[in-house]
Amino acid sequence: MFAVTPEESQSNKTGTSLERGFCFCAVAYQSDLVQSFRFLQQVWVIIICSFFKPGTGVDARFIPFGHRQNRTATTAKHFLFLTTTAPRTNAAFGAAPGNRHPLRLGTNTDSVIVDISKTHDPETRGIVASFKHATTLDVTDGIEAAVRKVLTDGNIDPQGGKVLSLTIGTTHFINAVVQSDARRLQKVAVVRLAAPYTAEVPPFIDFPENLKKLMNGHYAIIKGGLQIDGRLINDIVEAEIVEQAVQIKAKGLKNVVVIGVFSPLDVSGSNEYKVRDILAKELGPAVNIICSRDVGQVGFLERENASILNATITSFAQHTIRGFERAMKRLGLTCPLYITQNDGTLTTAADAARLPIRTFSSGATNSMRGASYLAGIDLKSKEETGKGMLVVDVGGTTTDVGMLLPSGFPRQAAAFIEVGGVRTNFSMPDISSIGLGGGSRVRAEDTKVTVGPDSVGLYLTQDAKVFGGDILTVTDIAVRAGKKDIGDASLVSAVSDELVVKAQYAMKRLLESVVDRMKTSPEDCTLLLVGGGSIIVPPALAGVKEIILPPFHSVANAVGAAIAIVSGEIDIIEILQGKSLPDTLERIKAEAMAKAVEAGADPQTTRIAEVNVLPVQYVTNQATRIIVKAIGELRTLEEGKVIIPSKSEDGQVGLPEEDEVETTQEVLAEGAEVVEEIDYEYYKPTIVGNEWIVTETDLFFIMEGCGVLGTGGGGSPYPSYLIARQILRDGGCIRVVDHSSLPDTAYVVRGGMMGSPSVGSERLGDAKQILTAGKELAHHCGISEYAATLCDEIGGGNGMQSLILSHYYNVPALDGDLMGRAYPNLHQTIPSVYNLSNALTPCALHDGDGNVVIMSRAKDNYAVEAFMRTVTTEMGSSAALVPAPMTVAETRDYGVRRTLSQAWGIGRAIAMCRQKNDLKSVPDEILELQNGKLLFIGKIVDVSREVRAGFTWGEVKIARLGEDELEDSSASTLSMDHGPDDHMIIPFQNENLVAYIEKPDGMRSVAAIVPDLISVLDSQSGSHLGTQMYSYGLRVTVIVMAGSPLWQSEKGLKSGGPAAFGFDHRYFPVGEYKTPMSVIEEYKR
Repeated sequence: MFAVTPEESQSNKTGTSLERGFCFCAVAYQSDLVQSFRFLQQVWVIIICSFFKPGTGVDARFIPFGHRQNRTATTAKHFLFLTTTAPRTNAAFGAAPGNRHPLRLGTNTDSVIVDISKTHDPETRGIVASFKHATTLDVTDGIEAAVRKVLTDGNIDPQGGKVLSLTIGTTHFINAVVQSDARRLQKVAVVRLAAPYTAEVPPFIDFPENLKKLMNGHYAIIKGGLQIDGRLINDIVEAEIVEQAVQIKAKGLKNVVVIGVFSPLDVSGSNEYKVRDILAKELGPAVNIICSRDVGQVGFLERENASILNATITSFAQHTIRGFERAMKRLGLTCPLYITQNDGTLTTAADAARLPIRTFSSGATNSMRGASYLAGIDLKSKEETGKGMLVVDVGGTTTDVGMLLPSGFPRQAAAFIEVGGVRTNFSMPDISSIGLGGGSRVRAEDTKVTVGPDSVGLYLTQDAKVFGGDILTVTDIAVRAGKKDIGDASLVSAVSDELVVKAQYAMKRLLESVVDRMKTSPEDCTLLLVGGGSIIVPPALAGVKEIILPPFHSVANAVGAAIAIVSGEIDIIEILQGKSLPDTLERIKAEAMAKAVEAGADPQTTRIAEVNVLPVQYVTNQATRIIVKAIGELRTLEEGKVIIPSKSEDGQVGLPEEDEVETTQEVLAEGAEVVEEIDYEYYKPTIVGNEWIVTETDLFFIMEGCGVLGTGGGGSPYPSYLIARQILRDGGCIRVVDHSSLPDTAYVVRGGMMGSPSVGSERLGDAKQILTAGKELAHHCGISEYAATLCDEIGGGNGMQSLILSHYYNVPALDGDLMGRAYPNLHQTIPSVYNLSNALTPCALHDGDGNVVIMSRAKDNYAVEAFMRTVTTEMGSSAALVPAPMTVAETRDYGVRRTLSQAWGIGRAIAMCRQKNDLKSVPDEILELQNGKLLFIGKIVDVSREVRAGFTWGEVKIARLGEDELEDSSASTLSMDHGPDDHMIIPFQNENLVAYIEKPDGMRSVAAIVPDLISVLDSQSGSHLGTQMYSYGLRVTVIVMAGSPLWQSEKGLKSGGPAAFGFDHRYFPVGEYKTPMSVIEEYKR
């Protein structure tokens, strides 16, 4: 197998940037000595060609079979890719008897030769030789040289019929996006199958301006798309598609994205694939058409963004892979070409040219899987490997840590990943990196010793003291502490014992911190140590029961690429009402396995690796997201060739045929964007008279604050933030006023979204639905005008609706709401609690697709909840609800005042702490604004969920962090009343309900309870976490804030207190509620 992986850019001494990459190659050939067993019939030759600075030289070594040597790396970080899979007695990557092509190639800058007959040897895993090549400015040249060299050293005739395959792993494509490379990124046309939805959130809305200018070629929203239950929103109209093809052709665009609402549910291909086929017929084969369901999963905006990134580099990917094909032809290779993907599996060259985004970042995954292979984890029984383990990869500049699951694949990152500033949701490994590597600088100032994060990087062998340089590095410390065979130990003899001890302690603390951050359990874990800089890791770490340093650890990355296997994944939302979950799971498992086999997996080795069942919130039809992943070893193929889309009639597929050589400096000069940073501490909002004129910065603050006030529920405010921001960018105006500025008798319009946030994440945009429902209701009630807008629920996604409606109605938004937080039910608004006649009815419900339902009256407010939620389900499980208009006096007396100001203050506090890199102060700054308490700082160690009556119920368990684990001991832990072995348990019904302190003996005491606001913050960013985001290993900070006094009365507690959620606890307020400071009053000139 041949694998190529450009690394991230490294800065040289003059501050300019050097584009680097690496590729890896493995060759397998039939052994003349072993013929007894199928899995012993090959020897694998692996080549790794890592692109370092030109001129660093070439090194080639041959290691006799079985010979053990000192494998300490003396150069920059090594990578290795080989084409074996986990050995099995029933099958391996070997050819069947009589196969004419028993060889496989794989390359990276560092390379190895592997004897497949000795892969069961725990000492060598079959690795017998290695090779290193200097970088070249042209990726293809370096690959070709590395492959040619390893073939020569292995005495293998490339035309002898024994090479099975070539595998390449590359980050070449992601570099083009991150660097905004104008010569490699092409304009994209986006065709949405979503009408009448998503118009408020157009394509490219959250792209950085420089990328938006480079990529935005055309977009349109036409009929199509699905509801969450699989029903059509509207039938596709072929004439609309043909019209879009005419416009795309007229603009000369060669890359098109087709995206439909809930397209991952479209198993029949009736939406995106149908439109793709029509467009292809109209536009011809020279145009690349990408369907979003092939790229990402549920989450419309993130899936669209990922599809756009994929489309913009498709031509470049085709050009690059064609270069690989030309190199193969020059070498005489006719075997199939494979590319490694982000999740550690393989894809064909043709599929990689179509979906290059899946190959963006395979390096981290390869390191983790390579470490597992080299440590012989695949040789152990299931009982021995039932738990995940950490992989620590130490390079020259950074240390990367990830969790390897029992499935053999790394734990995946959170739902949203930013690539070049663009929010996406494609699969990426969850990696935590720290600035500690073999080249990290060590500084001693007075009695304090610091390590990193800056590093000499590639210049270790000339700058470090052991190599005659004048910079003290951690490698020098390691040598001074007794490590042998690195440089000249006499050159560091003057380094004091005290400095060595302090530097080692600093390194140990850094490593222990990142290891603990990535652990998923408080139990001691097993750690696999790899990378060229692994000599700096101490023999023991807190929280680690065993450190395994496998043979050839310095080339684990390339090994991982070489053992890459094939996968098939199904990610779908199923309606389980009337169905059996076990039967449904078995069907989806079979589909995933079939998909893996179709992708090239050997049916005999294909198995289910992962199963995730995730109930969808706020739906009553048991909608459940099910994710199943199957994996299998690559089956032996007959002679094949690389299949790349052919050139168009005019000879243009996207980029010229010749290989390109350019410098990163030129790329950055073309694509760089200069953004003026706002100092949040000194930022002042704009107040004109009695009105607050909202800016983008204000919106950002309010978004963060609404998330915190959502107490885990309410959905994400991010889409509403984007809509409001776009209004301002288009020249619109959003205003906020205090109640005191309006007549008591003036009418206020309110409203928000009812239903599942999952639907909101697909149909995008809802303010115009609320506007339509509001106008229908106004007509029904005989109201001709409104004086202001108001949100019912400040917490979560509904918290910003009044701001958007302010623009649409051309009236100000009232600084307040009717909850002061988020609650799951309609009747849990304060007007409902106090039985106002117009608390909910008459009300209007609108689905955004022409259907409006008005409920004139109801027996009680509980009936409104029941009826309207049923109608909402029929409307696709999401609809805009506008309750009865209220007067300004009513909203003042039966609402919570100044909650927009409160959200703004909370968001500003988080943003300031983040800007100052002072995240430990986030809880203190928030609690300066509202009375409350810091309850817990810890790490999530368990979470459970189930859906009952359309709501997600669950419980999260958080383990305490010790004082030595806190980044700063001055963090305000004095207010946290718990012991070192206590846990915090938080039950939730969409929103957090109770915070318990649980003692080691299982006894629980209430630390906080509704209606006070219990919020869980991400300790690494300061932002809120929704209950759907709770996952193992997240470091979190739990705070509680005082709730409005209106919730603390007998009526308030009956509707929103402990008893309302089935808890037999007495309510004790965390503190006295203080009315938030008005932004208008505070900043009024």
